[in-house]
Amino acid sequence: MAARRSLPAIGSALLAGLVLASCAAPGGTATAAQSSPGQGQPVAIETFRAINHLTWGADTTAMAQVGGTPLDQYLGRQLHPSPARLPPAVQAQIAAMTISQRPVDALEQEMAQRRKAAAALASDDDKKAALQAWQQEMNRLGREAATRHILRALYSPNQIQEQMTWFWMNHFSVFQNKGNLRATIGDYEDVAIRPHALGKFRDLLGAVAHHPAMLVYLDNVQNAAGHINENYAREIMELHTLGVNAGYTQHDVQELARIMTGVGVNFGPNEPNLRRELQPYFVRQGAFVFNPRRHDFGPKDFLGQPIRSQGLAEFDEALDRLARAPATARIISRKLAVYWLSDDPPPALVERMAQTFQHSDGDIAATLQTLLTSREFAQSAGHKFKDPMRYVISSVRLAYDDKTILNVGPILNWLNRMGEPLYGHQTPDGYPLLDSAWASPGQMATRFEIAKAISSGSAGLFKTDEPQPRERTAFPQLANALYFDAISQTLSPATRHALDQAASPQEWNTFLLSSPEWMNR
Repeated sequence: MAARRSLPAIGSALLAGLVLASCAAPGGTATAAQSSPGQGQPVAIETFRAINHLTWGADTTAMAQVGGTPLDQYLGRQLHPSPARLPPAVQAQIAAMTISQRPVDALEQEMAQRRKAAAALASDDDKKAALQAWQQEMNRLGREAATRHILRALYSPNQIQEQMTWFWMNHFSVFQNKGNLRATIGDYEDVAIRPHALGKFRDLLGAVAHHPAMLVYLDNVQNAAGHINENYAREIMELHTLGVNAGYTQHDVQELARIMTGVGVNFGPNEPNLRRELQPYFVRQGAFVFNPRRHDFGPKDFLGQPIRSQGLAEFDEALDRLARAPATARIISRKLAVYWLSDDPPPALVERMAQTFQHSDGDIAATLQTLLTSREFAQSAGHKFKDPMRYVISSVRLAYDDKTILNVGPILNWLNRMGEPLYGHQTPDGYPLLDSAWASPGQMATRFEIAKAISSGSAGLFKTDEPQPRERTAFPQLANALYFDAISQTLSPATRHALDQAASPQEWNTFLLSSPEWMNR
C-alpha cells in the first residue's frame, strides 16, 4: 500500500458508494456469500458468521474461544455462563471506580446531602459553585457506570450476557438525568439487570420493581393511598410485560397503582412511625421500602381476579400474574427476535419462543436457545442492521481485539453523536430496535467519521491523563488473518474493489469499517 495520505478523490467516491449502499440496503443485501452456516462453506467463514452474530462483534479473541469446539457447545456456555474473568487491566479500571467501592445507599445519601447543603447556601455565587460541583460529581458517577458497561461489552467473554444486559437496560429503560439516578444507575445495572439477564423473567421483573432507580424514575415514590400515581403501573403493563394491545383496561392500571401504593425508597437510616397493627407489614431491603402507612389496603381486583389485602405481597402476586401471562410471553419473545434477528421476525418462530417462555416459567436462556438454534436465525447472519452501540463496539473489538483501551470517552461521545447514549433515553420506551431508526444518510456520514477515527489509531482511545496527557500508539491492523480467512469471503465484489483501491492502511481500514457488510451483524 502507498504511504499514508488524505482520502483521494477516487477513494472518496468509492467510499460514498459504500455509504449509499449501506443506506439503501440495511438488510444486508450487498453481501457476497449469503449461504447459511453448514451449507458447505469453510469452517472459518461459518464460525465468523456465527460469532459475529452472537457477540458484540467478532474478533480474533472470540474466534479463539471457539477454537475446535462445536458451535452448539459454545452457545451453551454463553447461555449459561460462568462468572466473567475480565483481563486484569480491565478489571483494575473497574475496581478503581467509586461505584465499585461505595454502596449505593451511602452514595446516594451523600449526594442528596451535598445538593441540600448547596441549595441552602446564602451566597448566590457560593450556591452556584456548590451546585455545579454537585452536578459534576453526579455526571462522573453516571460516566463511571457507562464506562464499566462499555469495558464489559468489549472484553467480557460472556458476550450474550453482556448483550442481554444492554437489551434489558433498554427494555426497562430509565433516564439517568432525572433526580438522583446518576448515583444509582450503576447499581441498577449491576444488581437488578445483569444477574438476571439470562435467568427467569419473573426474577428480573421483580428486581427491577424493587430497585430505587425504577421507582424514582417512574414516580412510584409518590404513589400513596389517596394520592395515586399511575406512571409505573401503566408502564409496567404497557412496556415491561403485557404490551399495549393485551386487553387490559384503565381499571386494571388503576388497580395496579393501588396495589403499588407504599412501594418506595428510603436511603436514610430513619424508619416510619407505624401503628402496632401496621408494623408486621413494614418491609425494608436496602433502600427499598414498603411503608404500610402509605398503602391502600382496600379490596382490589386485577386482570379479572381479586387481590387479597396483604400489603407488599399484593405487589408480588400482581407481578406473578404479569410475568406469566401469555401476552407477556409473546411480547418478550417478539422483542427478543427483533433484537437478534430482524425487524419482522417470522410469526411461527415467535410462537415457538413464546411456548418455550411459558413452558419454562419465563426462562430467558431457554427462550433464547429456541431462537438462536433455529433455522431462521442460522439464515439471518449479515441481515440485521447495527444500531449505534453495536456498530461502535463491533468496530473497536475488530480493530483492537484484546488490547485494552485506556479511555472510553471517545466511544461515549460517538454514541452521543449517533443518538444512542447509554442511559440517555428520556422516555421509558427505550431506544428503537428497528433498522430504519438508524439508517439515515446523516447517520451513515457520522459512522464514516467514526470509522476514520478508529482506523487512524488517533481516536483518543489510548490517551492517558497521568502524569500528563499523552496518547499511546495503537494502529489497528485489520488486514490480518481473520480478514483473509473469513471476513473477505463475506464481502461483495464492490466492497473488495473499493478496498483494492485504498491508498494507505488507514484508508483501507476506513473502507472496511464503512462497508455495507460491516454495517450489518
